Amino acid sequence: MVFTARQIADFLQGEIVGNPDVTVSDFSKIEEGKPGTLTFLANPKYTCYIYTTQADIVLVNSDFVPDRPIKGTLVKVANAYQALASLLELVNVTKPREAGREEMSFVAPSARLGEGVHVGAFAYVDDNAVIGEQSVIHPQVYIGENVKVGKDCILYPGVKVYRDCVIGDRCIIHSGAVIGADGFGFSQEGGRYHKIPQVGNVVIEEDVEIGANTTIDRAVMGSTVIRRGVKLDNLIQVAHNCEIGEHTAMAAQVGIAGSTKIGEQCVLGGQVGIGGHITIGKNSRVGAQSGIISNTKEGSEVMGSPAIPLKSFFKSSVIIPKLPDMYKQLAALEREVARLKEKLGGEE
Repeated sequence: MVFTARQIADFLQGEIVGNPDVTVSDFSKIEEGKPGTLTFLANPKYTCYIYTTQADIVLVNSDFVPDRPIKGTLVKVANAYQALASLLELVNVTKPREAGREEMSFVAPSARLGEGVHVGAFAYVDDNAVIGEQSVIHPQVYIGENVKVGKDCILYPGVKVYRDCVIGDRCIIHSGAVIGADGFGFSQEGGRYHKIPQVGNVVIEEDVEIGANTTIDRAVMGSTVIRRGVKLDNLIQVAHNCEIGEHTAMAAQVGIAGSTKIGEQCVLGGQVGIGGHITIGKNSRVGAQSGIISNTKEGSEVMGSPAIPLKSFFKSSVIIPKLPDMYKQLAALEREVARLKEKLGGEE
């Protein structure tokens, strides 16, 4: 689709600086901008590229003031990054969606598909499953018995949703994700492990996005719950009976042990590990590769393994490279003290 700068500015309620009739039909990064594309400037360290980019339209923050001429047309908005997201979403929703069942897909007679649902080839929809209107089930997706999928959802190729799980409206689940596999539950007796049946399910609320190859285990009893608005990156493990609070975001390779509760509006960096039966207070920030072994309070900012307050971590990080020299100095002081003691003892 082709848009003019005037149309874009009207949609974003922005201010045009330059030619309002210039048109674009694609997006580009500012450092790789091409004619006929729209780009954006949000990070100040990329400012130099705005003077060389070949993109015809550039979204900028309203307080941006150039110090030399710019070739492209500027559209000034309150938040350039958010404005770009709005435009991308607009383009995405205007793309036509497929509907209907492709050949070689299987839908059980007792399953119910809403209006406008698309089921791709080799997808399998089991008994009593329900899929809401306008949802897209890509090829090779498995929807288990009694599963409920809301409206306007997208399940990408290879997603597996085990029996009895519930997925809310407008959720996006990327390829390879597994929802509702058995939790890691075993009892030990006589030196052997005995499996504890996992009879619960997974409940995913509205507007959740789950990355590729992420796994969310079903509860032993009750539900593993992913609250509305949660965003999970690729390769995340959420164990049985966990609860992730509303609008919490996690980067790749986070691992969460069983029965842990994470509050709303939390942010977890990549490779964070959280022990079982722990509570993370709402609005907490956890730095990458941190190990959480105890509860955190609301609004905590922690990092390290085991995690400590962020300011303490940075102070410690400055000291760590100096430890070898400090050790040598300490050893020298110990030798000196020993010599002084020996000398004083000899004088007595």
